Amino acid sequence: MDAGLKEAVLTLADGSQIAGEELRDLVGQATVISRLVEQVSRHLGNRDVVEQAAIAGLLSPETLASDEAAQYLARRLEGYADDMEKGWSGAVEGAGESASLVVQRRLRGITERHVIDRRLIGLGESRQLDEMAAHLQKIYVKPANLRLGSTDSVVRGPTALSQTIFQTGRKGAQISRYKGLGEMNPEQLWETTLDPDQRVFLQVSIDQEEEADNAFSTLMGEAVEERRNFIQENALRVANLDV
Repeated sequence: MDAGLKEAVLTLADGSQIAGEELRDLVGQATVISRLVEQVSRHLGNRDVVEQAAIAGLLSPETLASDEAAQYLARRLEGYADDMEKGWSGAVEGAGESASLVVQRRLRGITERHVIDRRLIGLGESRQLDEMAAHLQKIYVKPANLRLGSTDSVVRGPTALSQTIFQTGRKGAQISRYKGLGEMNPEQLWETTLDPDQRVFLQVSIDQEEEADNAFSTLMGEAVEERRNFIQENALRVANLDV
């Protein structure tokens, strides 16, 4: 972050500028928000829909029955989409307690459909995003401009702000990867693992052992047909893909 923030200035749509420690705090908030968006998008299947819904303040029970809200979300997605990725529309399905916002588009012959319902907005991460709606609207309701030295880039949400700063900071940095601790030099082992001021211990547990075993067998086993069916059924729900 330190390297990425050098000479960085964020200019909001109203012309106000943010830099220095204020921008550092904003990037820290953006990183936290980006992680929350990532968690919710695992349930919805599209990160942009979650982020723009959060910015628009639509992760709230009061908006689920609003046609205007659904159409506004679709317009935001349409406005930010590339020319080949457009086609968003929004509508309300159901009524009362079962009402939900639905946005969809037909892309390369496949209908992509995402439903924001009470189950989704009831997630802890969704509630946290909804509590940040005022902050998100103040900074991201309209595109902002991030100047990094002589380079300008458009920022349409907290994810873009966080990623741009960190990607800029990584340029020129050397990242080492090891298959095991035994490959490290003593100094590296101390800095990354043994230093009590730096290390973090996390307990790993499996609460759904049978489901985890089934998922592992499907994705890593020798049954090609099962793996193909799983991929076809879940392809449009992928939030992260490591190839």
